Amino acid sequence: MKISTRGRYALRLMLDLALNDPDEYVTIRSISERQEISYKYLEQIISVLNRGGLVKSVRGSQGGYRLAHPPEEYTVGMILRQIEGNLVPVACMEDEPNQCPRSNKCVTLTVWKELGDAINNVLDSITLADLVERARAQGENVVEGICQE
Repeated sequence: MKISTRGRYALRLMLDLALNDPDEYVTIRSISERQEISYKYLEQIISVLNRGGLVKSVRGSQGGYRLAHPPEEYTVGMILRQIEGNLVPVACMEDEPNQCPRSNKCVTLTVWKELGDAINNVLDSITLADLVERARAQGENVVEGICQE
């Protein structure tokens, strides 16, 4: 499984918001400059996050975005699923129940299920608050120091 650029940027965007004052709204332009991500690309991503209820927005000169909930309430998995959709490792696992005509005799299906469970367990065990703590432990300018890739 490979996380897309949209997924990675969404996580960086959410971490950027989490590192700011929770009562202040942050502009996409400022996040774009700090993260060195295209403003237009971030607009598309924030739109999905906003529709999903992960962020709140305010229009106008004092407008921008902030987290809709405390960082402790977001997991990496929640954020990635909002952007990426299902995080299954193989396409045949996208439907429940499994629609593959070979599913009842496929011995590799258990491998893909175990892999999917492992991926989801890791992604759902790390919160945005955990990432904030990790970023702050790395020192000052943590917003600018979020991984580029």
